[in-house]
Amino acid sequence: MFLKKSKNSEALKKAFIASLPVMAGYSVLSIGFGILLNSKGFGVGWALAMSVFIYAGSMQYLAVELLAGGVSLITAALTALMVNARHLFYGVSMIERYKNAGKKKPYMIFALTDEVFSLCCGEPPAGVENKHLYYFLVSLFNQCYWVIGSVIGSLIGNIIPFSTEGIDFALTALFVTVFIDQWRNTDNHKPAITGILASAVCLLIFGADNFLIPAMLVIIIVLSLGYRRKESGQNA
Repeated sequence: MFLKKSKNSEALKKAFIASLPVMAGYSVLSIGFGILLNSKGFGVGWALAMSVFIYAGSMQYLAVELLAGGVSLITAALTALMVNARHLFYGVSMIERYKNAGKKKPYMIFALTDEVFSLCCGEPPAGVENKHLYYFLVSLFNQCYWVIGSVIGSLIGNIIPFSTEGIDFALTALFVTVFIDQWRNTDNHKPAITGILASAVCLLIFGADNFLIPAMLVIIIVLSLGYRRKESGQNA
C-alpha cells in the first residue's frame, strides 16, 4: 500500500511540475477570457460553465462573439468544427498512448488541448511508473488552471472596468511559450521544424483563413513517414 502511494505521489509531483509552464500561460489567457466574457454581459456562471464543459481556449474566445452576436446553432457548430479540427489529429496520434487507461480515458480524451498534447505526446518523466495517472493528472491540473482563471477574470471584470482590446493575443503568447518550453526540453527538434515549415508553406498557399487543416495534414504525413522509416531501420 505504501509503495503504491509513493508511486502515485511521484506521478502527482511530476505532473504538477510539468504543468507549471501551462499554468503561467493559462492564468493570463483564462483571466482574459473571463474579463472579455463579462464585458459582453455574461456573468461568472457562464465563465464557470463554459470552462468546465467546453474547455477549448480559442473556441471559448470565439464563443463570446458568437453568443453576443446571436448566431444560429448550425453556424456555431461549423465554426467549432473548423476551429478545433486539429484535435482530430491529436486524438489519432494519442490512441496508443491512452490505450488501456480505464475509467480515466473519457476525461483524458475530453481534456486533450494543445498544451496537454504537447506535454503528453512523449513518455512521462523518469520515475513515473503509472503513465496513465500522469497523463490524467496533467490534463486535470491544466483544466483547473483554466477554470479558476476564468472565474477570477469574470469576478475582476465585475469590479474593475477593463479595455478588452488585445486580450485575444494572450492565446498566441501561450502557444509561443509552450513551443519554447518543448524546444528547450527535447533533443529532437525535427517535429518542431516540420511544424514551422509546413505552416509557413500552407500559409503562403492557402492564406491565413484556410491554412490550418492543410498544415496539420502535411505535418501528420511527414511525421508518420519519418516514424515508419525509423521503425523500418530498427527492424532491418
